[in-house]
Amino acid sequence: MSTVATALLCLALNVYYEARGESYVGKEAVAHVVMNRLKAPEYPDTVCEVVYQPGQFSWITMKLKKPQGPAWEDAQHIAQKVLDGESRDPTLGATHFHNTKLPYTWNKKYTRTEVIGLHAFYKKKARPRGVKL
Repeated sequence: MSTVATALLCLALNVYYEARGESYVGKEAVAHVVMNRLKAPEYPDTVCEVVYQPGQFSWITMKLKKPQGPAWEDAQHIAQKVLDGESRDPTLGATHFHNTKLPYTWNKKYTRTEVIGLHAFYKKKARPRGVKL
């Protein structure tokens, strides 16, 4: 399998398992989180490494049924559009998200950028200008 095909499969699986019940835009948003992580130096360098990075996406450790049906077809289509750069990022640069129906505590380091469907999206809080670490 080529690198492009592998990236497509990993991204589509993530869209399917994380957002298959969401709207088209909600599914795009989940795909863009992966792509936004690729741009950030603290994350791995390939789509599959980002998706399979330990502790990042809940479905990775679960025993799930093989993807199928229209939701799988949608996930593959959306993943292809996002990989091809044919989709605008509805998350405004988010690198994280969570289901709004589940408890969370990690997001205090992040600024909420959007809420789309049942997912809230976040990116790192910007450091104030002139602050040296």
